[in-house]
Amino acid sequence: MTGVQIAGCSPSQSSDAASESSERPASASGSGKRILLAYFSRPGENYYYGKRTNLRTGNTEVLTRMISGHIECDVHSIEAVDPYSDDYDATAARNVREQDADARPAIANPPSSIERYDVVLLASPIWNVRAPMIMSTFADRYDFRGKTVHPVTTYAMSGLGTTERDYAGACPGATIGEGLAVRGEEVRKADAQVRSWLRRIGVLQD
Repeated sequence: MTGVQIAGCSPSQSSDAASESSERPASASGSGKRILLAYFSRPGENYYYGKRTNLRTGNTEVLTRMISGHIECDVHSIEAVDPYSDDYDATAARNVREQDADARPAIANPPSSIERYDVVLLASPIWNVRAPMIMSTFADRYDFRGKTVHPVTTYAMSGLGTTERDYAGACPGATIGEGLAVRGEEVRKADAQVRSWLRRIGVLQD
């Protein structure tokens, strides 16, 4: 596939568990901020140093677990009504169609509200320079006014991609804070990078 890379991730918790985590009263982190970590992930065939590999647990889920191990937050797994294929090429082709159409893929398990949170970490892979369009579905759905939004990505080549610009447009009234971008192939060794970022944004539990 030329010019289109997808860095996949996969949710391991069930929809019920994910929904419950974001529906209960939000607990404050050590910084006093109430944090939601919402992530989209996809298992299966994945880009790996120019080749392919099959991931049982995807890169963004690994990163999400790492982050949530260091801070007190509610974690919500964003799941598509129409799940993405485990096949790399099929998912890449679907992503191009969704980007070209500016689509908003339906979410199976959206939280009823994010009102109680002060900080929202939006985590996803980068597919063809931007977050999958289901992240736009999530961002468009809620009122982010007064909140701080931090993009979190796993990527093959594009870092944060266009997430900062995209979330700024989709979340009017929010502050777009410093993002975290981790190369997919290196995510399992990213603990020091994660801790440094969490410290910089003022949410690390020391």
